[in-house]
Amino acid sequence: MGAQKGPANEDNSGGTVMLEGQALLDKARSLSNRPEDQIARACGYVGPSGRVLKKNFYRALVAAKGYTLPSGGAGGSGASGLSKGRQAEFRTRVHGNGNLLIGQAYTRRMGLEPGQEFRIEIHKETGSIWLLPLDGAGNALP
Repeated sequence: MGAQKGPANEDNSGGTVMLEGQALLDKARSLSNRPEDQIARACGYVGPSGRVLKKNFYRALVAAKGYTLPSGGAGGSGASGLSKGRQAEFRTRVHGNGNLLIGQAYTRRMGLEPGQEFRIEIHKETGSIWLLPLDGAGNALP
């Protein structure tokens, strides 16, 4: 995201204006007594779902100050300067109700389908949990 001469540019969501360059710095400075989320939102850094795009906002501020950040890498920005969104992490935690959620990113990556059934095997010596696909009769597939 380079500094723009104009007051703003349009993002890819169709109309929301994300300020850049001097316009971003001026607006952020005028709202400096507000919480960061409110400043980012007022400067147009809001995704289609309404979530504040903090990383994009901070990168635009840094660029407006004249610094260049490396792009790419883990969770980095592409050539457009826009983030790819949330990236899957290979970690999870046990929820308060005792459930352990794997998440859609992993089930999709493994080719799992809704309704597919598994037998769970726990291997205490390695700390591993195995999911063994079941056939229609409830038997583990080879």
